[in-house]
Amino acid sequence: MKEDIDLRTAISTLIGAGYQLDKEAFDFLKGISEKIDLNILVRSVIEEIERVPEKPLIIKRELLEKKAKDLYPSKSTPTPSAETSKTSFHVYAEEVETDLKVIDDPTHRIKATGSLEDYVKYFQDRLKRLSRIMKNRMDVKDASTILEAFKVPSNTKIKIICMITEKRESQRGIFLQVEDLEANATIFVPSEKHEVVQKAQRLMLDQVVCISAVKGKSNFLIADDVILPDVPLKTPNKASIPVYAALISDLHVGSKMFMGDFFENFVLWLKGKIGDNRLREIASHVKYIIIAGDVVDGVGIYPQQFEELEIKDLYKQYQAAAELIEQFPDYVEVVIIPGNHDATRRALPQPAISKAYAEPLYELERVHLLGDPSTLSLHGVNIFLSHGRSLDDVISTVPRMSFQAPEEAMRFLLQCRHLAPAYGLRTLIAPDKIDQLVIERVPDIFHAGHVHVMKYCNYRGILVVNSGAWQKQTEYQREMGHVPNPGIVPIVNLQNLQVTPVNFISAS
Repeated sequence: MKEDIDLRTAISTLIGAGYQLDKEAFDFLKGISEKIDLNILVRSVIEEIERVPEKPLIIKRELLEKKAKDLYPSKSTPTPSAETSKTSFHVYAEEVETDLKVIDDPTHRIKATGSLEDYVKYFQDRLKRLSRIMKNRMDVKDASTILEAFKVPSNTKIKIICMITEKRESQRGIFLQVEDLEANATIFVPSEKHEVVQKAQRLMLDQVVCISAVKGKSNFLIADDVILPDVPLKTPNKASIPVYAALISDLHVGSKMFMGDFFENFVLWLKGKIGDNRLREIASHVKYIIIAGDVVDGVGIYPQQFEELEIKDLYKQYQAAAELIEQFPDYVEVVIIPGNHDATRRALPQPAISKAYAEPLYELERVHLLGDPSTLSLHGVNIFLSHGRSLDDVISTVPRMSFQAPEEAMRFLLQCRHLAPAYGLRTLIAPDKIDQLVIERVPDIFHAGHVHVMKYCNYRGILVVNSGAWQKQTEYQREMGHVPNPGIVPIVNLQNLQVTPVNFISAS
């Protein structure tokens, strides 16, 4: 067969270049030989390895999967077949005792109204919280206030923690207006400082940063560097047993584009009714399903939406969603937060989906409804959970961002240590005396959705996952040139934080 010839050729190419494959890497190549050009894949892998100083002797499955995903994003994920092995389906997760703790949920801390004074206190609290976070950095410990910076002699190097209030670019460079709790200042980033200019270009208004500068005349500051709060490099917590979590979002039940047949494949796979032995083994370890918002499509969310609805009643949408979730195996714990299409207030932070509209969800056992953002612990692994509404703002305003790479925008939010750095854009932020959108705890997993593109990466020891969607491309997405990759579920092994994407689109 051609696939066997391609496999032998690919392995010969790798061996000829001085590398070996372990068994899992070989099995991966064999499993996707019918879907992609293995010769292109292995040559691309060899080229990548040749560029690194320390070259591995044995090529691992993870490297091949990553490269295949980059080259063939729609074909490189394992797909469960409708045919299954005759071996019995032993459900490991059924024997595992639930270990789910809610660490933080904003639902009961949210006020119904707010005043102008609350907005002032909100931004003051943001500055205070992020300043405390930044002071933990060795390179920011010596930062001063703006007033203290004004008192030093000219040509003195200083650092200030401040909030960006205005940004203006010119041929000479970038002018930043900044403020802290006591004063404001103008900071100039000269165009010849290319690295600093690139950092300044990616700053969003209302973002809190530390700026290293030189004191000029008349309290004019010239930037040397821009330092973000960022997350520290960490060793993530891991479960002591091989228990898995399926990370999903954006079902959009009620939409004509909801992919109900493929979601049914997901349910059948969870029950061990479809998939080869390897995929069924993975399914047997899934104990948790985390849904990052937009359970339903809602009503009146955007113009002409009514024409695209299969279910035009919000109550009936949640009834249909509950009937789907009820089909999950009874040993699986389900966590749900709201999205911008769900029945709760639009502004962040959001309380849990309203029981008045979604009572069928509340009636289900093993279903936990939380607000956005929330933090939970699964067997000691901390998961920071948000729908990801502000990803629109980041991708549309920060250079070198794309809707096809939402994990990069999520990484940016971790660097900002804030879920919605800019005020006044598409993401609504509620006035409050405290800023509940500051990312104070450093998670092990950061899970979001919203942009309908499944991507993941590892950033400084944190697994960053955007879980895609269960909705086909909408007319609005088509007009915007946004291409989703729905129906691919990232399955996370909580024991090692490895991700296995499973593609349910091609299952039958």
